[in-house]
Amino acid sequence: MIQRFFLILVLVFLPVPAAAQGVVTSADPRASDAGLQILREGGSATDAAMAMMLALTVVEPQSSGIGGGGFLVHHQASTGITDTIDGRETAPAAATPTRFVGADGKPLPFMEAWPGGYSVGVPGNVALMAKAHAKWGKLPWAALFAPAIRLAEDGYDVTPRLFNSLGSVQKIWADFPEVQKLYWKDGAPVPVGTHVRNPALAKILKDIAAKGPAAFYSGPNAEAIAAAVTSAPKNPVPLTTADLAGYQAKERPPICGPYRQFTICGMGPPSSGGITVLQILGMIERFDMKALGKDSPIAWHLIAEAMQLAYADREKYLADRDFVEVPVAGLIDPAYIETRSRLLSISKTLSNYAAGTPPGAKPRTPALSSEVAGTTHFIAVDRAGNVASMTSTVESPFGSQLIVNGYMLNNELTDFTFAPEKDGVAVANRVEAGKRPLSSMAPTIVYDAAGKPVFTVGAAGGKTIIMQVAKALIARLDWGLSAEDAIGLGLIYFNKDGLILEQGTALEPLKAPLESLGHTVAVAKLGLKANAAALENGHWVGAADPRSPGESRTE
Repeated sequence: MIQRFFLILVLVFLPVPAAAQGVVTSADPRASDAGLQILREGGSATDAAMAMMLALTVVEPQSSGIGGGGFLVHHQASTGITDTIDGRETAPAAATPTRFVGADGKPLPFMEAWPGGYSVGVPGNVALMAKAHAKWGKLPWAALFAPAIRLAEDGYDVTPRLFNSLGSVQKIWADFPEVQKLYWKDGAPVPVGTHVRNPALAKILKDIAAKGPAAFYSGPNAEAIAAAVTSAPKNPVPLTTADLAGYQAKERPPICGPYRQFTICGMGPPSSGGITVLQILGMIERFDMKALGKDSPIAWHLIAEAMQLAYADREKYLADRDFVEVPVAGLIDPAYIETRSRLLSISKTLSNYAAGTPPGAKPRTPALSSEVAGTTHFIAVDRAGNVASMTSTVESPFGSQLIVNGYMLNNELTDFTFAPEKDGVAVANRVEAGKRPLSSMAPTIVYDAAGKPVFTVGAAGGKTIIMQVAKALIARLDWGLSAEDAIGLGLIYFNKDGLILEQGTALEPLKAPLESLGHTVAVAKLGLKANAAALENGHWVGAADPRSPGESRTE
């Protein structure tokens, strides 16, 4: 009897196995709290991720929400299967290849195309949520809305990050009186600390919670979206209730490939993230990045060279594969990547960063697309070991600047290439009705040699997303950095003038050594924001970017 008593005591006071702890991380602590609440109520990783998506609709309206779209990468612990869901926005039926071409036949300047109706795509996040919940949800659909509804009804404080975003669009909002009602007072953005309530958003969230996704894609809400776009104060253009009713989130095969002893899985087209990340990693794999280390100019030189070659392929070949034949297998073919890698030298730069010719590629004309730094990423891992890694966006700060029922409508269509042709050849990422614009979003899950998920990461920041993720993977897998240090490490990027080193980071001193290798180098601030989680000593540890106010939470 005494022995049994002591056995019970031991069992009661034994710590919960570390692997059984759930974790969430997002770019806003209030969203992370929402995800944690759902995990504690017995929800799955998907449940928690969707609750964070809804909460971010409320507290981070400048970056994401139900008026936008996203991509989800999911690992199912019981089967070991990786799935992805594409909730990218689609162009309405009225959209034509010349949507962003002016009367003079030239592509519109971005600032003329961005605010108003031209840029709005049919939102995909609610449909993505419904598909994900049907496959992997545990809690009732309505339960996932409770934290966001509470935030919208009870209110939330304006953060410095939200205030800065409000300031960035202040001049634009002079033409958008509806959104001013929520975030302006006395002709200016409300100050930091202002307590904002959003009853209109609370109401539509309650409707969707009670009636399902149909409450978003049909009925009064669909009519309100159509009216907002069709009668926009700037760039009005047709978007119909039929466009909304016809939207479908789609399951897509994940893009997976090797890197050293790991397998990297990400999102395929219409996202360029998975393919481009794998190309960068594949090109540097023949070099001993671990021995070079994170402070080596040679290491960052090789990363920079691979980056520019991979982005060249991105601009030429990648688009929505429902409309364009994308040579996915060829772009990540090891033999092709090896030929690209052989262009890299440890002692000099390339004179030209041209796209290659992957197996199966059709003739294409490269053309740059616009993609503004914005977006958000969040991660949930539940006690069963399921992983949900999602990137969500309304594109630019506050999307199109059009507000409907308290949420912002996206400006995702500006991710299309504005010029439909170049040199007489159709551009892959041109606008077409029903098409999804090319994205850089790169939610990623890493597996070890045994097939166990060990790291997951994603980021916000337009086209820098790909490099933020690639850099975090190198920092984690080659240099052994913690999840937080991997995403917090400085970034190298590029523009038409040369390389950019992130200001205020340990990369700044590399300017002169990189210039000695032939690079043109500038130092500048970059709008970065990432989140990650890593398996450490048998349990998951979440991480939020030190550049952001984000936080992780553990059950």
